[in-house]
Amino acid sequence: MKTILFFGDSLTAGYGLPTAQAYPSLIQEKLKEEGYDDYTVINAGISGDTTSSGLYRLDRWLAAPIDIFVLALGANDGLRGIPARETSQNLQQIIDKVKHKHPDAQIILSGMEFPDIVPGRYAAEFRKLFRELAIRNNVTFVPFLLEGVAGMRHLNLPDGVHPNAEGQKILARHTWTVLEGIIKQNI
Repeated sequence: MKTILFFGDSLTAGYGLPTAQAYPSLIQEKLKEEGYDDYTVINAGISGDTTSSGLYRLDRWLAAPIDIFVLALGANDGLRGIPARETSQNLQQIIDKVKHKHPDAQIILSGMEFPDIVPGRYAAEFRKLFRELAIRNNVTFVPFLLEGVAGMRHLNLPDGVHPNAEGQKILARHTWTVLEGIIKQNI
């Protein structure tokens, strides 16, 4: 059995929805549907998690076998205005720890962005940090996990921030697009 660990925040946890509607659960369904029965998905998403709190809780997850590590943190850093450099350093430390403990694990980095309507240097730095990390670490990259969902009222819960069940399906599609390529390489 191969393990895919989704390490993220409320987007990964499926905030406000039953666990079965969170995108990692949808990925598990897709794996079964496609005949990849030897993969199991673990959802290690915690609502409110920042890259700093993710780094703090990472070690307990690294004790178990991991074949694919999906890193989907950073949204809360952006919402809280945490300096982009700090977010980048925390994500780098998470990647380094995963590579050290599981050198054969494939890593997928899910990018975050602010909508284009958010002006200023911070939004630009934040958008850029994920791309730079992906390139520097040679990891598979989902450019913007919330592409097509952010700001779309009909795809989010009433809070306007967290994807609803339909929005989670789009997050699953974005992730599956890159995940499937990794799985096919490993056949």
